[in-house]
Amino acid sequence: MENPRYEDRIAELPTLTDLPQDNVKEKQDDTGSDSVDVADEKYDLDEAVFEGDKPEYRNGEPVVTTGRDVSYFVVDVRDDGDDALTFRSMVLGTLFAGMGAALSQIYLFKPVQMSVSTVFLLLLIYTFGNGWAKFFPKRTWVEGTRFERLAPVVHFINPGPFSLKEHVVASLVASTAAGGSSAVQNFAVQRLYYDTNVEATTAVLATFSTACFGYGLVGLLRPLMVYPAEMVYWANLPTVSVFQALHFDTAANVKRVKLFWTAFAGMFVYEVIPAYIFPLLNGINVFCLASQKAPSRTVDIFTNLFGGTDGNEGLGLFSFSFDWQYIGSVYMSLPLVQQANSWIGYFFCYIVIMGIYYSNLWNSLAFPMLSTSIFSSNGSIYHQSAVFGTHFQLNKTALQEIGLPALTGSNAWSNLTQNLAIGGLIAHVVLFWGPYAVESFKLAYSKQQPDPHYQAMKRYKEAPWWWYALLLALSFVAGLIVVFKGQTTLPWWSYIIALILGAFVTPFSTLLFARMGNGVATNQLMKMVAGAINPGRPVANLYFSMWSHDVVSTSIGLAGDLKMGQYLKIPPRVMFLTQVWGTILGAVINYVVMISVVTAQRDILLSPTGTNVWSGQVPQGLNSAAVTWSLAKELYGFNGPYWIIPMGLVIGMVPTVIQWFIHKASERWPKIGPVTVGSVLLPVIYQYSSWMSVGVNSTITSSIIVGLVSQLWLRKYHPGWYKKYNYILGGALDGGAQVMIFVLSFAVFGASGKEKPFPNWAGNPGVGNVDYCNGNGALD
Repeated sequence: MENPRYEDRIAELPTLTDLPQDNVKEKQDDTGSDSVDVADEKYDLDEAVFEGDKPEYRNGEPVVTTGRDVSYFVVDVRDDGDDALTFRSMVLGTLFAGMGAALSQIYLFKPVQMSVSTVFLLLLIYTFGNGWAKFFPKRTWVEGTRFERLAPVVHFINPGPFSLKEHVVASLVASTAAGGSSAVQNFAVQRLYYDTNVEATTAVLATFSTACFGYGLVGLLRPLMVYPAEMVYWANLPTVSVFQALHFDTAANVKRVKLFWTAFAGMFVYEVIPAYIFPLLNGINVFCLASQKAPSRTVDIFTNLFGGTDGNEGLGLFSFSFDWQYIGSVYMSLPLVQQANSWIGYFFCYIVIMGIYYSNLWNSLAFPMLSTSIFSSNGSIYHQSAVFGTHFQLNKTALQEIGLPALTGSNAWSNLTQNLAIGGLIAHVVLFWGPYAVESFKLAYSKQQPDPHYQAMKRYKEAPWWWYALLLALSFVAGLIVVFKGQTTLPWWSYIIALILGAFVTPFSTLLFARMGNGVATNQLMKMVAGAINPGRPVANLYFSMWSHDVVSTSIGLAGDLKMGQYLKIPPRVMFLTQVWGTILGAVINYVVMISVVTAQRDILLSPTGTNVWSGQVPQGLNSAAVTWSLAKELYGFNGPYWIIPMGLVIGMVPTVIQWFIHKASERWPKIGPVTVGSVLLPVIYQYSSWMSVGVNSTITSSIIVGLVSQLWLRKYHPGWYKKYNYILGGALDGGAQVMIFVLSFAVFGASGKEKPFPNWAGNPGVGNVDYCNGNGALD
């Protein structure tokens, strides 16, 4: 069958004049956002479509590969002109912000770090929004009666059917509250390791400061981070697909909605099995099961290499997980090129971490193979309170008596690879993507960005740049108050350096994340700078990292939300209000939930290994970095044991520079064998080459399989099914799993008090590791 012509497919897309005209005329709409008259304006689709290569077709359907393909073939450009900012949308968003922020904070104390899927939140909001529209009084109920004068009030409370834009606004308030929570982990560190209970006002101001400073940066850099078609934020595509499937009433969407609810219900019921009743399903490994009667040394090696169901147990090689909460739909969304680079990183990770441990590099055999805790040279937990005292500053006499802290070999390797990735990221963005960034700003300035979703958004007035500049100023002042009034030990000038550093790194990290769906951890750079300018002050280093690195991480999340707003046609001024309000809510709620979890699970969170339910790896890692980098001269100087780690920044740049020269020299022959030179993402490879250095690692094989099925088999050989159902299925599975995990966390996992474990049986052993890899004293 002959492929349909590209021009015919584009002709099917609505232009601006095809959209509802009642929302195009200049007016003040119900969202409070001014609209501008663009009814007579048409953008040139041909110019956008025929720039570059046309997509590959298979079975009459385009194979979705690039961001341009997503804009034209995956996300509908339709805009029904419905209201976005309503009383109902803000009330629902505020209510469910509590759930989103709570679950997000809970996952930060889990052995595998997962983000809260917006699908999980939007489903609940969709149910309650439709219930609100159906059961609350309507305007028609009072019209023509003696209560007719109340019609405007009734309409304000219940404006009619629950619309797409109301749904999106409510969901983004909730998801924004869930996204700005990483800063709260600093306060968890202070409670766990420094016996300091940070006041609520300090915590809220500090969290607001980091999140809103990041949002201000994103707003000023929208031409680069949001507007272009290649800025996809791939992990958000399941969410976008769910929104449009639930609200666009078409014949195709009937099947999509049916698939969605079927998969959601199935996963909701199923998730209780691997998460609670049968946890062995999170990591079945034939090597572990076959080694029950092996010699103890063999069992230890098998546990380190093949074990991985419990926190920091092992590398999980060839383990198969059937627990979707830890696999997630992200591998159904990430581009194949990103996943392929990560597989290379995984390959090196297994070899290098085992090699470091058994070669006793960095005295690794004295410590657990995997842990983010810091140790004394004899293998005991480091007595940091004696070294830094009650004022959180270095006592050199105590340091001489107790000695320097030590990292596990895997933790040292992780720190090194993070620096390699940062160096490679900066070099890759500048050399490979620099011209693209310059062109993006030119197109945005001239309003000629060809992306159809950007063009469709021109009907709404933009949030002016000074709104974002004012937000930057307010967040700066809030942070300055914390520095002067809080228990930070951070000098004011160091605070300013932290913000400047975060602002510099943000565009690099966001570009990689937007284009590839995954970034690299840049916090190692922040910790290095903190250690250099705040020696002997671990708490000061915590806060320096918060204001530098957390600005980057929150910027990425907020930029992804702005892109979702562009895909779903939410007026920019409404987006501004939505995200600021969600940030404020998140700052309060995350702090409250953190206190609840830390109080209830304190002993487990301080344990170097944790359990398969709770883990303190995030606060442990933050504390370890703060302590060790406060001793930067002793540990990371040229005479220190870890001198190679800071050198990783420079070392990581060199291979990328060489790669770029090869790329330029081979423009006539851009491939080396089957591999395109520019598709090799060295920073991603570096990042994943230490991926299994902490946490639960039994999910890697299953994640690779999910990625292969979705991005190789379905996307390439069944592009029609992929385009219609891939993202909606991923969102449904995430939603079902996360709703159940939320219920289980408070019902039986002890998030708010006493834990209620499931009775022990073969699939839930009472002693040892869940996957029966019981080396390294697991049965002691």
